[in-house]
Amino acid sequence: MHDIIIVGAGMGGLTAALALMQRGHRVQVIERVRELRPAGAAISVWSNGVHILDRLGVGDEIRRAAGHMTHMAYRGADDMALTEFSLAPLYEAVGTAACPIARTELQRILLDAVGRDNVRLGCACVDLNTDDDGVEVVLEGGERLTADLLVAADGTHSALRERILGHPIERRYRGYVNWNVSVPLADDLVPATHWVQYVGQHQRVSMMPMGGDAFYCFFDVPLPPEATPDPAGYRHELARHFAGWPAPVQRLIERFDESAMARVAIHDIDPLPTLVGQRALVMGDAGHGMAPDLGQGGCQAMEDGWVLAQALDEANGDIARALAAWDRARAERVGDIVLRARSRAAMIHGGEPERTRQWYEELAREDGRHIIAGMQKTMQSGPLP
Repeated sequence: MHDIIIVGAGMGGLTAALALMQRGHRVQVIERVRELRPAGAAISVWSNGVHILDRLGVGDEIRRAAGHMTHMAYRGADDMALTEFSLAPLYEAVGTAACPIARTELQRILLDAVGRDNVRLGCACVDLNTDDDGVEVVLEGGERLTADLLVAADGTHSALRERILGHPIERRYRGYVNWNVSVPLADDLVPATHWVQYVGQHQRVSMMPMGGDAFYCFFDVPLPPEATPDPAGYRHELARHFAGWPAPVQRLIERFDESAMARVAIHDIDPLPTLVGQRALVMGDAGHGMAPDLGQGGCQAMEDGWVLAQALDEANGDIARALAAWDRARAERVGDIVLRARSRAAMIHGGEPERTRQWYEELAREDGRHIIAGMQKTMQSGPLP
């Protein structure tokens, strides 16, 4: 068994910690913030993530906290119905329903499972040193920790990524800004069990049940990279962008709590040829930050942690061998999803205007089978199909 340090207590770091601890490894999670406040209101955990959470023993608790989502629908900016269909065929094919859940609830469940005594908050990692025998982590204030392996799960702005991989890595703007928030369930928005997306003018509004009698809602707007928030506030900003859109969109803009809303300029990073260095690896958004347009960012971080625990088991204590196996299993899969999410972001948000126009037309002819097939393929290509 190994001593492992995980930097980052997000869903990827905590999933990895739980998987590794259950295999008998000694794990310490360090997190720079003093209080865990997840970025974003909610996350969709699709079947490839749910199956991993089931194996880790927290799947039932996740289901109890998640939203009950039975249908998916698209409507136009003019309120024209484009398509609506049941998600039951997808759930039957992949073996479980999706679990759209508040990020705070997901993080709480994982943190309780890992054990709060195994997570150190308010500890910033400022440097690291590795050699053939292990890794040394230097914390702010000078404390030094040693381990056999370092897992960098410190997010899209990772402070460790370039140190581990040995070269500069640039985040790339994907051309649009996302605002996200939760609002109480209400029949005059969308049905309580439906995921409804309004699309048009290269913009998007989404409402999805997330548990806790609330919808997870987001707004997407293509903007230049230098765009800054409207000083009059998010409500004024979104009312301007979505003027003339259907009544449920206007009600949503009227009801959200501006103080609880996040505004995020969407970036990704180019697929990396390797995600490992000496005695260290980068996982989750630190290693494969992606646009959210496939809904796979969190699930891929969960896959990272699960596969790492398997690789260490199969390597019989040889960390270099385990890292090589993990890299082979993960770099190509996550790189493919980064590129597919990037392509979908361009299609949805007018990066290729003719393709966006064609997509709107295709949605009007869609009966759900094509959308479900694409989602199913992504989910069943993971380590636990």
